[in-house]
Amino acid sequence: MKKFKDLIGKQWFSNAVAGCITVAFFIILSNINDVWRAITQFVSYFSTAIAGCVLAYLMNPLAKLYQRTVFSKVKRSHAQWTLSIVLAVTSVLLFLVVLMSILIPQLFDSIITFIRNLDSYADTLQEFIHKLAPKDDESGNFQSFVISSENIINTVVDYIVDNSSKIINISTDAGKGVMNWVIAFILSVYLLSSKQKLKAGIRRFLSAALSKNHYEHATSFLVHCNSILNRYVIFDLLDGLLVGTINAVFMSLCGMQYVGLVSVVVGITNLVPTFGPFVGAIIGGFILLMVKPFYALIFIIFTICLQFVDGYIIKPKLFGNTLGVPGLWILIVILVGSRVYGVIGILMAIPFAAITDYIYREVILKALEKRAEKSNAPNAAADEGSPPEPEPSDKPDTTETIITEE
Repeated sequence: MKKFKDLIGKQWFSNAVAGCITVAFFIILSNINDVWRAITQFVSYFSTAIAGCVLAYLMNPLAKLYQRTVFSKVKRSHAQWTLSIVLAVTSVLLFLVVLMSILIPQLFDSIITFIRNLDSYADTLQEFIHKLAPKDDESGNFQSFVISSENIINTVVDYIVDNSSKIINISTDAGKGVMNWVIAFILSVYLLSSKQKLKAGIRRFLSAALSKNHYEHATSFLVHCNSILNRYVIFDLLDGLLVGTINAVFMSLCGMQYVGLVSVVVGITNLVPTFGPFVGAIIGGFILLMVKPFYALIFIIFTICLQFVDGYIIKPKLFGNTLGVPGLWILIVILVGSRVYGVIGILMAIPFAAITDYIYREVILKALEKRAEKSNAPNAAADEGSPPEPEPSDKPDTTETIITEE
């Protein structure tokens, strides 16, 4: 391993590695579609393992919280961590059981009622459009608009009714994936129980492969990335749950229908930054528009006010200043992430932008500043060692005078 470290420090080795990376990067860009297809297919083979890692990562903060508070008096660290894992897993399972027992029946009832009443909702919407018609429509433009609207509504209703069986089949197929999530959950428990061994193995590998200075920088970078991801995931889930709950309370107080369906849509879409709340407002408003247009208007106004409060009060309190990333950079990353990896790319846009911004500020800029200091150091030393320039004298040049006289 010492020879490997010495090899890394040699200039020709660094140049060779840089050349290989450049060639590999060019080949990847030249065949980006094939490479991405191969990556997605390869990742799909490990989807259950990846899901287990994600679940373990999400439950880790809860287990650490129980370790610091509930089981802090337990002397043996191994027993302390084991009890914390058991309590964390029990808490998550209990939360999921309670949530699903309340949510799933209401969701199914809402969807079934919605499909059954589609015709009456379409009639209500058509009557609302007819009421908007002016008394003297000489040009007939509004009448043509009404006819077009009726055709669109009838087409949408027929499509939903004809494909309702497909929707049920999709739900059934989704239910078949429960076993994969059960396996992923069991795997996450194993990963949590082996956390210390995994961390020790990673630290041993990094300390053996890197110098002391590089090892400290690498561990500092990983700790910072972990902090960003932890804060973002936990607070984003908490924010989505809070927004969905507030929306459900408001709809219940107003006597609106489909409280469970619309609130779940609003809470889930709120997890998606920037565009998510607008999508949730459009879906919820469309559902309520077919029930009663006035409900849709109230819902849209309330959603706008709620998003204003969420963006300027709730999220700053939750996230603080730890993810201080420029809004333009976040928007660019969201657009790129949505094109590359869909909804998951949008969800991970903000932490990715925060980590990239940290790399730019703490790694790239500091490396460039050090390089600039090293390049300026010889020039400064040369300036200090050179003899001072003679000061201009006010006395006349006698040599020039003698030559002139001769």
